[in-house]
Amino acid sequence: MTKKINVSIVGAGRIAEHHLKAIKKVQGFKLTAVCDLNPNKAYNFSKKYNVPYYLDYNQMLQKEKNIDIVAIMTPSGCHYEHCKDILIKYKKHLIVEKPTFLKPSHVNKIYKLKKKYKAKIFPVFQNRFNKAIKKIKKEITTNRIGKINIVNIRVRWCRPQRYYNLAPWRGTFSHDGGALTNQGIHHIDLLRYLVGEVKEVNSKMLTFGSNIEVEDTGLALFKFHNGAAGSLEITTAARPTDFEASISILGSKGTVQVGGLAVNEILLFTPNPKICNKFSEKIPDAYGFGHYELYNQIYLSISKKREFIISKKDCFNTILLLNAFYVSNEKKKKVTLNQRVESKKLGAKNEKIAKLYRYKK
Repeated sequence: MTKKINVSIVGAGRIAEHHLKAIKKVQGFKLTAVCDLNPNKAYNFSKKYNVPYYLDYNQMLQKEKNIDIVAIMTPSGCHYEHCKDILIKYKKHLIVEKPTFLKPSHVNKIYKLKKKYKAKIFPVFQNRFNKAIKKIKKEITTNRIGKINIVNIRVRWCRPQRYYNLAPWRGTFSHDGGALTNQGIHHIDLLRYLVGEVKEVNSKMLTFGSNIEVEDTGLALFKFHNGAAGSLEITTAARPTDFEASISILGSKGTVQVGGLAVNEILLFTPNPKICNKFSEKIPDAYGFGHYELYNQIYLSISKKREFIISKKDCFNTILLLNAFYVSNEKKKKVTLNQRVESKKLGAKNEKIAKLYRYKK
């Protein structure tokens, strides 16, 4: 009998349910424990999945000796501190929810520790595993739409003030980031995944619909190394509900548009319109089904000792691109991407908020 890979989760928010369903469904995994600073959240998942719960991951990792992987689903700005702490103290593999880390330098530092302690890091960009995205990636790779000329992202979602009032970390530069970091990160990642590396960006951040310190709207123009050009509009100021989340790609041989709640539907594919329905999925919410394939890939990486499908370079370049949009807005000019591009605001230290989500030493 194949040994099960034991997983625990830290952070029992909305996204945790999708991880727990994937852990339960994908063969080879066993949920060992759940942890959250909020006793009610931790207890509810514990009761539902019949595992012990903890209010401190230190206690959990000291008591549950058989844990192989820890899934980090704490507030975005806590990922770096929590991952660093768990790597140094307990040398565990880590699954890290979006946006992985807020700064490119944090990516480098965590992967350096990962190498030192012979651990694995699994960034969560689950939309790459959508049936629609996998098909479009293949069609682009085989040159079905030709040379890519124009790319467009539109995310028009609604997040009213009550959403940001749910927790102190929401709507802050230190622990959340705005519409681009929280809601738009998967689309920003897919820009690179589908089209290639971005060379330069020119962006503008605005706040229309909420009383928060970060942007609820990001607008940008950008250019790829391969010569393609693109535009981006990501907002949480749409009212009264979510309207659109799409990626359009115009090539010399045809046009693609992928939409749906989580880029799960091929809306347009001019080289062969018949594939639209065949490779589209109906999903219950904006998280989709990508976490199942994500955990399949994690299992293969650990059990077969394979490199994970999302590399350190991949993760770094997505967070670098995210930061470039902020840096361009901060400097009020076009920014060329390089290793040193890093926002001064995004992921800045805020000890007052950090203390609220820090587990005991």
